[in-house]
Amino acid sequence: MPVKSLAKVTGCVFNVQRFSIQDGPGIRTTVFTKGCPLACHWCSNPESMNSFPEIAHRDTLCNGCGDCLKICPLEAISLSSSDGKFEIKIDREKCDNCGKCIEVCTPGALKFYGQTMSVDEVFDEVKRDSHFYSNSGGGVTAGGGEPLSHEDFVAELFRRCKRIGIHTAIDTCGYASVSALEKVLSETDLVMFDLKLMNSRLHRQFTGRNNEVIHRNARLVVAKGIPMIIRIPLIPGLNDSEENLVETARFVSELNNSLHVDILPYHRFGESKYKMLDRSYPLGDLKSPNKEHVQWAMEIFKQRGLDCAIQE
Repeated sequence: MPVKSLAKVTGCVFNVQRFSIQDGPGIRTTVFTKGCPLACHWCSNPESMNSFPEIAHRDTLCNGCGDCLKICPLEAISLSSSDGKFEIKIDREKCDNCGKCIEVCTPGALKFYGQTMSVDEVFDEVKRDSHFYSNSGGGVTAGGGEPLSHEDFVAELFRRCKRIGIHTAIDTCGYASVSALEKVLSETDLVMFDLKLMNSRLHRQFTGRNNEVIHRNARLVVAKGIPMIIRIPLIPGLNDSEENLVETARFVSELNNSLHVDILPYHRFGESKYKMLDRSYPLGDLKSPNKEHVQWAMEIFKQRGLDCAIQE
């Protein structure tokens, strides 16, 4: 039986972001895979949640021509107008993401989030900036969504990167099987690992999953000796209590008290994308934490001997 070439393994990718400076050290290219086992209420990339390409609409570009309505075989699209502005609605129960509406949308108001890409295609893209990686200490980061949901794809991409000296990193929520994690870790130079809530019940309430698997995998990364940065999204009223932060700091210290911790203050940058996907924004009018509160949160980790910084 012929062996399938791993170079032909595909993943669903919704963005390949070049010249990224917030997804690991140096100048990086971040490959955002689509699909995540969590559904965090504060997620700023709602287009990353589902594992398949999805049609999104940018109403500000719509000219009201109605061509999308005419061509949709499932009658899943509706159009309304008010004060000369047009609003598109897609019935997600009917829509099968065939893309016919995108083909006829001349102003570009409709677009796909996500496309199936091979390792060859992505590797050709990321290696273009290899000189920037070497000069800045950067490399390639796999994010998402959840890159461990595409373990074959990410592991093979990383293997090819490392073969030509490109540093590799994953940005993970930590929810994955041991086999998937180990497969990717074997080709990974750095892990950026999210910790959200220590209370398992609350973790399930606000992300859709318990945190036992995540904690197990954090311990596994440490046991493997892979450099790791802990990342904590700071969400007002959800995980920014003293109790949760102290418990998180204790857990990180027990993992390895030399680990670096990044605090990521909550922001609303992804809110508009929920509307583009016909979803409601889970956190309503929740505001970002003030600087004093973020500083206070950081000090909780520093007081326990952990290196901690704020990542805006």
